[in-house]
Amino acid sequence: MNKNKYQIQDEGSIQGQIIGEDQQIYQHFYPSGEGSTRPVPPEQVIREQTLGLEHLHAASALYDLANLYRARGKYREAEPLYQRALHIWEQTLGPEHSQVVYLLHGLAILYRELGNYRKAEPLYQRALQIREQALGPRHPDVAHSLCNLAILYKELGSYEKAEPLFQRALHIREQALGLQHSHVASVLNNLANLYSEQDKYAEAEPLYQRALHIREQTLGPQHPDVAYPLNGLAILYKEQGNYRKAEPLYQRALHIREQVLGPQHPDVAHSLSNLANLYSEQGKYEQAEPLFQRALHIREQALGPQHPDVTYPLHGLANLCCEQGKYEQAEPLFQRALQIWEQALGPRHPNVAYALNNLAMLYKKQGKYAEAELLLQRAFTHQGTGSRTTAPSHSENQEEVCVPAACKGTRDRQF
Repeated sequence: MNKNKYQIQDEGSIQGQIIGEDQQIYQHFYPSGEGSTRPVPPEQVIREQTLGLEHLHAASALYDLANLYRARGKYREAEPLYQRALHIWEQTLGPEHSQVVYLLHGLAILYRELGNYRKAEPLYQRALQIREQALGPRHPDVAHSLCNLAILYKELGSYEKAEPLFQRALHIREQALGLQHSHVASVLNNLANLYSEQDKYAEAEPLYQRALHIREQTLGPQHPDVAYPLNGLAILYKEQGNYRKAEPLYQRALHIREQVLGPQHPDVAHSLSNLANLYSEQGKYEQAEPLFQRALHIREQALGPQHPDVTYPLHGLANLCCEQGKYEQAEPLFQRALQIWEQALGPRHPNVAYALNNLAMLYKKQGKYAEAELLLQRAFTHQGTGSRTTAPSHSENQEEVCVPAACKGTRDRQF
């Protein structure tokens, strides 16, 4: 494990660019390096020493830094930066200005990732209302806000709320951008994920196939965005037990990401874990284990050992050990995943309840019934605002986080 969180094997990767920008911001605010002991630069330092009080560019710097912290799983450091930036933009431009939406989305995504859906929902709803009022109900940016709100409802299991929002977003983009636009493919992929999670495979499959066709035609067969519908189709086939169809799709998605993003990119780790899960379900443990190990190594190197995304290969490895009866090897993996999620997301996040349940089931298999009971009670008592206690979804939502106009020199990001 590389103890230096900032070191990226593939400096050309998107994650490498993010962490590289983070270092530059640190060096700007703390040229002598004293900021390393204070993870969030004081707001007064940012405003007074660099760009002045209540300045739009100061808000943009806060917003950029908040995005970087969120990408690295440093949610507690990101939240006050988003809030401060939002306050500046509201005071300077007015609370109904279309630029305010970017800050609302950033803060809402943060709360959603923390499992605080009650705080996220009104922010998404306000962003949607601002865009509808400022841009009209059929503007493509309205579709973006509709998708983000729909993703929130999907994660809550409120499928009946999510579906009409995705459908409306799809209609807007088809009418405004054309049937073959890559942004249409994003909505198709998200809508297909929604159906797939409800086991509506007949509805999901043609949407994935259409999204795949659009992206192959518009972006080329080796573009990294092609991996999203490939992954979705593979999950669909795996859930139906059609492993022969799923495997080449997972393998192609992995190959694309390795070739285009580099072998150390976090998205490569996602594809590795998916392929490993496929092999594990078939009892091919010898093929699955090195893939989980590699996925874990990539995420530890790229994101840091305490990033929430590190937990997914940890759980994969732990489950692999359990299936082979290696309970003593599984226990520290489950415990580490639980500790990471509790530290990063808080004790009431649905993922924490899932991790507690996994560890409890392990103790039950070992005959440690008292320990298992305590964990199950914790899982029930501390379950957050979300309704999910099953495994976190492996489907990949595409969520565009656009950059305010004041932030020149940066690009739109897709998640």
